[in-house]
Amino acid sequence: MARALFEEARNFHRRMMFAEARAKYEEALALWEHPELRLYLGRVLRSIGLPVLAYDNLRLSLRWGPGSLDAEKEQEARTTLRALLEEELAAIEIRCDAPGATVLMDGKPWFVGPGTRRQMVTPGEHVLTARKDGYFTVAKPIFMVAGKEASGQLVLSADTVVARQRWPAWLPWATLGAGAAIAVMGGRLMWQADDLHGYAQERSVRECGRSCAPSPGFQYDASVNESWLAAGTLLAGGATVITATAMLFMNRPQIYRTEDRGGVKVEIRPAAAPDAAMVSTWLAF
Repeated sequence: MARALFEEARNFHRRMMFAEARAKYEEALALWEHPELRLYLGRVLRSIGLPVLAYDNLRLSLRWGPGSLDAEKEQEARTTLRALLEEELAAIEIRCDAPGATVLMDGKPWFVGPGTRRQMVTPGEHVLTARKDGYFTVAKPIFMVAGKEASGQLVLSADTVVARQRWPAWLPWATLGAGAAIAVMGGRLMWQADDLHGYAQERSVRECGRSCAPSPGFQYDASVNESWLAAGTLLAGGATVITATAMLFMNRPQIYRTEDRGGVKVEIRPAAAPDAAMVSTWLAF
């Protein structure tokens, strides 16, 4: 059955009916995995403008090693592979170490991390995407040129919501306590100043009558100074309490998202000549 399908495919191929030849080659391969079938299917796929599939089939035609194809066909497969790499294809190899992360290429699932995959692509822009619940999604375009290979790593960073305060939680409360203590001290000083002032007045009346002014030696001057000190202390305590109240308001937790530090770092280098001196360009996205 597979042999009959192969002959039908060869007949369509000779008549350049490539779509029909492809269908028959694939039917035959479903029944019989053979390197020569892979070679012929690769020829057809390249003819109809599917270089990625052509590359895959030509590579599979060589996987059994030397001798699986005759020398001429083996040389054809290797020559065509090199031509595809240099003129029609590019390669992308990406690593993602995040367990459970889904990696997509051009919107189609590619692999699930952790792991590394290599894929042949056509020249042009390709979009790499990596996503995982609880992490920022990475989505970056890479412009590929025929004959080049991009290799690099996708890095995801956690997407979390955290609360941050302007000052340590204890600081506004400590400031409020200090302000209250200063205000209490000011009140006590004011009480002492009033008491001293009253005593000075009584002594003044007792010693020189109501008609004379208090002398500097009396406690009167000390009571006036203490009154000023008490007033200043009360003002300082009140200002400190007001400042502490403002700090308590300003120190309410601020909710924000963590910064996205993910991305992809890609190295672009020649893909078709691994033995040649390579000049690499690092592209950081």
